[in-house]
Amino acid sequence: MLPTAGSTTRKLLLAFGALVALFTAASGFALARLADIHDASHELREAGGRVREALELATAVRDQYAHLAHTIILGNASHVHFHEESRARVETLTRRLREQAQDAEERAWVADIQENGDALDRLYRETLLPAVLAKDHAAVTAAHGRALERVSLIQARAEALARRFDTSIGSFEEHVAAVEHTSFRWALLFLGGATLFAVGVGIYIGNSVARPVARLSDGAARLAQGDLHTRIPEDDPGELGRLAAQFNRMTEALRTHQTQLVQHEKLASVGRLAAGVAHEINNPLGVILGYVRILQRKAEGALAEDLKVVEEEAVRCQQIVEGLLDLSRPGQGPVEQIPLRETCEDVVARLREAERLGLVDVRVEGSASAWAQPARLRQVLLNLVKNAAEAAGTHGTVEVRIAPANDGGASVSVSDSGPGVKPEDHRRLFEPFFTTKSTGTGLGLAVSQAIAEAHGGRIEADTGPLGGARFTLRLPPASAEREAMA
Repeated sequence: MLPTAGSTTRKLLLAFGALVALFTAASGFALARLADIHDASHELREAGGRVREALELATAVRDQYAHLAHTIILGNASHVHFHEESRARVETLTRRLREQAQDAEERAWVADIQENGDALDRLYRETLLPAVLAKDHAAVTAAHGRALERVSLIQARAEALARRFDTSIGSFEEHVAAVEHTSFRWALLFLGGATLFAVGVGIYIGNSVARPVARLSDGAARLAQGDLHTRIPEDDPGELGRLAAQFNRMTEALRTHQTQLVQHEKLASVGRLAAGVAHEINNPLGVILGYVRILQRKAEGALAEDLKVVEEEAVRCQQIVEGLLDLSRPGQGPVEQIPLRETCEDVVARLREAERLGLVDVRVEGSASAWAQPARLRQVLLNLVKNAAEAAGTHGTVEVRIAPANDGGASVSVSDSGPGVKPEDHRRLFEPFFTTKSTGTGLGLAVSQAIAEAHGGRIEADTGPLGGARFTLRLPPASAEREAMA
């Protein structure tokens, strides 16, 4: 959702956007200047390297000449391999200088060095060395003179290159100094401007945001003191105005919720009273059932049928009493870690033995464990499976799927292939005494939900994969469940 014109979000976005843009421009300029300094420093290092290599070339040529002179002095070929090493060093340095030459004049000087170096090497191999070995002093003297000329020329060119490269170092140093000075001035300018702009943004935010926030804070303080009738003006056109409206709706919801809590407490009191009455009714009901069953042994005809009706209705009353008792004490007893698959399979087996499933196909899939009261959990699962089997009908299908939850809890989903739950009945499914069947007390799901909530969980109803209803029992992790049972 895009912020509307005049909204607080839009104002803040524009203010901070301008501030960010200013700092981005300053950062971009600083980065550009740093790149210039880096490039100039790199060129400076390369120029220094060129000076060093030019001087090394002059030294290498002198070494080459020294080995040439040793050959003349010693009158043998013992320094030939030293001469070759010096020559190879001269070749390497000449190649590097040729790659680093900046203009035509420098390239011409490097070409002269290459040409004279090659000539010096040929002079040594083809003329001077044979003359030394032949003891031809005149030829040696002549060759030495020509070699000295070549060496002097190479040294002159190498030293000229070194001076040229050294001059370029001074230019690069001046460029780096100029870039650093310019960057420093602009950095100060941008920093000062950004600081002033940030102060302006702070004042703007204080005027446009602080006052509405203060009103919200004051309203929250009154609400914390128990004033559920407090309201905040909604005159701000932006998000803070909408926040004030949400605050007002929240206080209204709290007021409604408090009213509902009072009503629930009244219902709970009635439930406790009903549980007490139910406990007292249970005893005479047991006596009535006992006498009815005794009379049934001797009764015949219409009297026997009437007694059977009395027995059925008394049993129904007893079921209602037991449901009321369960509803009043859903969370009594110690909790244990229970393997859900084994428990579900045992519930299905018990219902099958009691002939409560008929020809319904019941499948149990998945596995997980949960902390719960064994008897209460079994009661919930039995209720859900029995209801699903009744809804599926003869030759129907019931699927019980167990799965661990991401939060460490577990879930058990019971789906059936029956007709499902009507949309208008969804909100009343867990109300006491509500039932869609011609038989039953209407307390099964209410008691099951109360037990689930006592464990810190819940039961949810929706449409399952088999086309009918699906009831999902969700149980929390062990820590949450134990807290709920505490």
